[in-house]
Amino acid sequence: MKRLGVNIDHVATLRNARGEIHPDPVNAAKFVKKVGADSITIHLREDRRHINDLDAKRICSIKKLLVNLEISTNSKIVKTALKIKPDFICIVPENRQEITTEGGLNLKKNKLKIKKILAKFKKKRIRTSLFINPSIIDVRISKELNTDCIEIHTGRLANLVKSGKKYSSELNKIIKCSKVASQLGIEVHAGHGLDYKTTKLLKNIKEIKEFNIGHYLIGESIFFGLSRVIKNFKRIIKK
Repeated sequence: MKRLGVNIDHVATLRNARGEIHPDPVNAAKFVKKVGADSITIHLREDRRHINDLDAKRICSIKKLLVNLEISTNSKIVKTALKIKPDFICIVPENRQEITTEGGLNLKKNKLKIKKILAKFKKKRIRTSLFINPSIIDVRISKELNTDCIEIHTGRLANLVKSGKKYSSELNKIIKCSKVASQLGIEVHAGHGLDYKTTKLLKNIKEIKEFNIGHYLIGESIFFGLSRVIKNFKRIIKK
């Protein structure tokens, strides 16, 4: 059964815009679980531009709530994550100047460093995931690094779909990578830039077990409500 992970980073973005306490990401985490999310995703960035350490600690302490914590390879962030002990960890690339995550990890360049980080989390029995581009080479390196899962960066596909451009080549890359990963015993997830249309395309790939969706979902909630939008996505991925 395919799962929906809801990224609530932008609830914290809205709170931080006023420097106050509302809306509280902790309440958001509890609410999205109540209305059907299978897990919560939060990104503890080095610059703490949205989720902060206290948010992460409080959210990860909520009983019966599965939390996917996205982090960079920064040593201080890794230490913080080990103390927080989330259910899941997803290693993502991070650039201070970026508006949002721009692509997958450079696994070739950071192979040894990432392998050591994954080993630390696996020792704590935390499910590990690597955020990668739809590349067969990166899938095979992910296997070498002994990760439990990969999350395929779907940003390029989403941008092509939204702009009405041809997307079949990018979609085929994701399909091929998903199949190879599954054959290698790696669980496949998808995330970044997903909206209704892109999710409908990807839900037909049987190897994809989890969708992590944030920006579009939170944006649509302004007009239609968080509960309704989450249920819409749940219907799409479970058809």
